[in-house]
Amino acid sequence: MNFKDYLSIAPEIEEAIKAGKPIVALESTILSHGMPFPENVEFAHQVEVVVRNAGAIPATTAIIGGKLKVGLTPEELDLMCKAENVGKVSRRDVATYLATGMTGATTVATTMLIAAMAGLRVFATGGIGGVHRDGENTMDISADLQELAHTPVAVVCAGCKQILDIGRTLEYLETMGVPVLGYKTDDFPAFYCRKSGFGVDYNAPDAATIAKIIKTKDDIGFNSGMIIGNPIPEEYGLDFDEMEAVIKEALVKADAEGVRGKNITPFLLAQIKQITKGKAFASNVQLAYNNAKVAAEIAVELAKLD
Repeated sequence: MNFKDYLSIAPEIEEAIKAGKPIVALESTILSHGMPFPENVEFAHQVEVVVRNAGAIPATTAIIGGKLKVGLTPEELDLMCKAENVGKVSRRDVATYLATGMTGATTVATTMLIAAMAGLRVFATGGIGGVHRDGENTMDISADLQELAHTPVAVVCAGCKQILDIGRTLEYLETMGVPVLGYKTDDFPAFYCRKSGFGVDYNAPDAATIAKIIKTKDDIGFNSGMIIGNPIPEEYGLDFDEMEAVIKEALVKADAEGVRGKNITPFLLAQIKQITKGKAFASNVQLAYNNAKVAAEIAVELAKLD
């Protein structure tokens, strides 16, 4: 394999890898397709500050100029935020974007892939993709789940997005042998909401325990990823039943407009933001910051063990 020919690691990140310093991978789809400009610019810079304040180094990923980028310059972050001719890139798209030089924002799956290539083991995102509602008929299942089954990166998230079928998503993860931990919770989070009604495999009391589990999993040669469900801070959490009503309204609009495939998630999130008059968007930002903080704490503890 010659993947290193396509890997472009920022000097700070490269030095941190060699020195064994804690690093947190970050995605760029949340910038290009998950938040509007210019609000995403503030988020892009602030989420990196959150990681640094917790003792780790941020490594935002993207595909730019035929390279898998690990760590972006301020100019590259702005490029992703303006999202002009920036595609949403999952695993199936990676070779095409590299070969053609197109600019791509990395999803959870692609960020995991790039992080693993660079040797990074902890990744913070908002929420993972999963089995979509009515997925048993449409077979609309996010590539994130397959990546979690085969790529050894721990993903800190506020559960999966509430627009999904949470129960079937967890069943899929169980079938693929992916551990689902809760960070100080027995209940799997539901993105905007602290609880989904579904349980986790293990309630981890602190970042040090999670780091030990990650190291043990790697030591015994298990190559799957891992989910760390981190509930949204209580003051920003929304009511589950109220959000269900909002999501159903958004799903009706998506069906009426024929929105399918990779476009469905950004469409639904935009609709939810509009219906809740920005309240859901504010929660989205806060849960992402919280995940970045916890991921950095885990990365710090993991670096101590290594």
